[in-house]
Amino acid sequence: MDNLQKFVFEIKKRFFRNDGAGPGEGYDPSYDPHSLNMYDFSCENMKDLRLAGIEIATGKGLRFLFGRCKALEKLCLEYVRGLNDNDMIALSQSCNNLKSISLWLDPQNYYDTFRTAFTDNSLKALSLSCPMLESVDLTFSGCSAIYTSEIGFTRKGLVALIKSCPIRVLVLRGANFFNDKGMKAVSSAPLLETLEPLDCKAISNAGLRFIVRAPCLINLMLRLCDRVTNAGVSKLAHSQKLESLIIERCSRVSEQAVCGAARSVQYSESVPLSELEKLFTTSCS
Repeated sequence: MDNLQKFVFEIKKRFFRNDGAGPGEGYDPSYDPHSLNMYDFSCENMKDLRLAGIEIATGKGLRFLFGRCKALEKLCLEYVRGLNDNDMIALSQSCNNLKSISLWLDPQNYYDTFRTAFTDNSLKALSLSCPMLESVDLTFSGCSAIYTSEIGFTRKGLVALIKSCPIRVLVLRGANFFNDKGMKAVSSAPLLETLEPLDCKAISNAGLRFIVRAPCLINLMLRLCDRVTNAGVSKLAHSQKLESLIIERCSRVSEQAVCGAARSVQYSESVPLSELEKLFTTSCS
């Protein structure tokens, strides 16, 4: 397996320890927190890694693996437990060729706090050590729409990442910390081409007025953004900058309002089932 370039490991029905670390469905008898055998394969040439629905040995696990994946370009972690900022710091220090990162996170117990795995320290590490990072996809599941403390990232940390790396694609699902101020900051990103704020309840028409200023933005997708109205969409239409505009289940936006707002327009009052699973799947499903 010396030429392994892509590795996918996924458990459809996830098993998590029920030891106070968070909700779980039972103990996986194959889980050994002291064993590194599961990572004992050659991965120096691996470019694409996806892990989903598994538990990692805290303090070892991914840190050991990342240290060997020097060529990694694409990383996807979907509801992986046992992670913290040290894992992401190890990633940034070893995987300088990283171009795409996708994190699907749900809140867990961290000592006296209940939040998702990573904090702004992880975003800072990526900003400093991953100069090729151009695609960021962050999904937050099971988090309150009101209490931003359940998400370890902040608007400030995300904006710092966008300003430091050549981000071209930014996808945010359920990011309750991302609001109109975030849209204003993102509008100055020099290379941003695609923005997808999905189920970001704090975005309003003011955010759309800011985002039309983004110099390279050509693709915009809005889903479950109930504070956006026809008046905000009219700003997009007036700018005549967008090549693609997708509006899904934004209750205060009409189909008539989106007509002519971009070269290609899609409007729907429903959300695809696959996306609903991303938004509402909890860590114990």
